[in-house]
Amino acid sequence: MKEMVLLKFHLHHFILVQLFLLATSAHELHGSILDRRQDPIEMDSHVSSMIPGIPPLGAPQPLLPLLAPSPLVPFTNTSIPKLSGFCPLNFTAAESLMSMTAIDCFESFAPLAANIICCPQLEATLSILIGQSSKQTDMLALNRTLSKYCLSDAKQILIAQGAIHSLTQMCSIHSLNLTEASCPVKDVNEFHDIVDTSKLLVACEKIDPIKECCNQMCQNAILEAATKIASKGSDLLSLDGPHVLPEHSTRINDCRTIVLRWLSGELDPFNAKKILRGISNCNVNKVCPLVLPDVWHVAKACGDGINNKTVCCDAMEVYVSHLQRQSFLTNLQALDCAETLAMKLQKSNITEDVYSLCHVSLKDFSLQVNSQEAGCLLPSLPSDLTLDTTGISFSCDLNDNIPAPWPSTSQVATSACNKTVNIPALPAAANGQSCLQSDYMLFPLLLAFSLLLMTRG
Repeated sequence: MKEMVLLKFHLHHFILVQLFLLATSAHELHGSILDRRQDPIEMDSHVSSMIPGIPPLGAPQPLLPLLAPSPLVPFTNTSIPKLSGFCPLNFTAAESLMSMTAIDCFESFAPLAANIICCPQLEATLSILIGQSSKQTDMLALNRTLSKYCLSDAKQILIAQGAIHSLTQMCSIHSLNLTEASCPVKDVNEFHDIVDTSKLLVACEKIDPIKECCNQMCQNAILEAATKIASKGSDLLSLDGPHVLPEHSTRINDCRTIVLRWLSGELDPFNAKKILRGISNCNVNKVCPLVLPDVWHVAKACGDGINNKTVCCDAMEVYVSHLQRQSFLTNLQALDCAETLAMKLQKSNITEDVYSLCHVSLKDFSLQVNSQEAGCLLPSLPSDLTLDTTGISFSCDLNDNIPAPWPSTSQVATSACNKTVNIPALPAAANGQSCLQSDYMLFPLLLAFSLLLMTRG
């Protein structure tokens, strides 16, 4: 069986990352000033010369997202959080869960995999905290006053352990998310009166994270329970899909959160985390999280029949290099991104398979982590970071060179369950390599690139 690749960040690497981000931020500001003086074609040439891209037959160059630099946090943070003293949630009982969340949302890494690791873990943690608390309070939601205290306290505890300061903003978590919002049921006893809890537990107490995304047994049971409690005091159950109003959909979604908290209270925190992360991961892998810029430059070089392969692939190289600045992707997200971009290109009169022509693989859509061809694809299964005194480790696929699929013009977007490309659930190393610990070779290059940008800015 092939082993996954283990990558590790070290503390001095983060220092170089900060230098790179500072330099690129300064360069982007300088570029925006130049942009007012130069026409689009001249600016494209300038960008092309400054941004390493994907050579059609060669290796993608390392790049990091253009994110504002944040203060470095040491690996062992011993600061004492300032808590309100008013939050009823038992943070001490969930100490290991809080520690894992702090690691998953580590200051310098969190923005690179926010929607894959940090935010799903944070949402699961808050749900478990409230669910476990319901054993004593019989309530599956906090009131608005307590929710503000508890969210603030949770944030302070996580930051004290090294989590990113903009945690709640990055994950769009607000104090209202800890209340019942528009759901009419928050009392545990009332929940039991309305919902077939035995049926719900049977469907969700143990799930296969791969099969669940396709058969949705647990998710369907959660939706059924959420719809039942959302219908309290209304005729919501009598409405079919087309007649469900937006406010009804919002209520069902809010009640879905209540159902997840009830499950979190019935299961132990470890298993509750596995279930919640498994369910959220189905949604994570459904969409491409990248911002796809306008493709006019590629369309100009590759559209209406490809007259010059080199010019076309150079344009693709520049375009994809911009994508490589954004974030890590799971292998299924990369597949979604490849499909989305291909359809965008087809709408711009690019009919030939430029992915095959220019040797674009799925790894080319994700953050590049090595001076060789090494786009990093995270597993489609839920994963966490590992932190020790030497750095952060995570599973990452550097070796499966899966060509980006080019859909037919009549093909519509398909779900992950219907895709024809064979994607491994976990990363695999080529040639049966055993577990490999690899330092990021991009950092010396980043430092050199940063100094170049500063001298040219």
